[in-house]
Amino acid sequence: MSRLKTTAIMIVLAVVLSPAVHYAQKGKRQDVFKPLRFFVGSWKGQGEGRPGVSKLERKYEFVLQDKFLQAKNKSVYEPQEGDPEGEIREDWGLFSYDEGREKLVFRQFHAEGFVNRYVLDSLSADGKTLVFTTEAIENFWPNWRARETYRILNKNEFTETFELAPPDSDFELYMTNHFKRKP
Repeated sequence: MSRLKTTAIMIVLAVVLSPAVHYAQKGKRQDVFKPLRFFVGSWKGQGEGRPGVSKLERKYEFVLQDKFLQAKNKSVYEPQEGDPEGEIREDWGLFSYDEGREKLVFRQFHAEGFVNRYVLDSLSADGKTLVFTTEAIENFWPNWRARETYRILNKNEFTETFELAPPDSDFELYMTNHFKRKP
């Protein structure tokens, strides 16, 4: 067989087998969203903290060909001194996986105009505690930081703590939310 024919056969085989090799490698890839799969579904809950007592509704679902986990949240705060009508706060979020950094990223968009970009800082060995810390906050005071910690209590409950830190200061608790899965 001539060298030209051998080369042509090798090129054809490479082109034909390339998708199969790529697919096989992709199939072995770890599930980057595994730490978040617990949250998929609809939730209700209660919260309390600096803004007062609230009733919560949240839904997590995969969107855009399962490349992102979307979170939609609504918090209804009870009337209180200084806010006799109460308040409704809404936010939407998208969890993604940054392949370059090999990190989960959470972008959270608030109706008030704040945009938080969090990165997963730590995941407990049992996978039940996830800590996300901001690397940027848009439309807020400069150099502030935020942290969200999710703790899975059982197959149908989790808590979320939200903390804020002014520049050059430690985090302080702002609110705690307790969620239960809707049937």
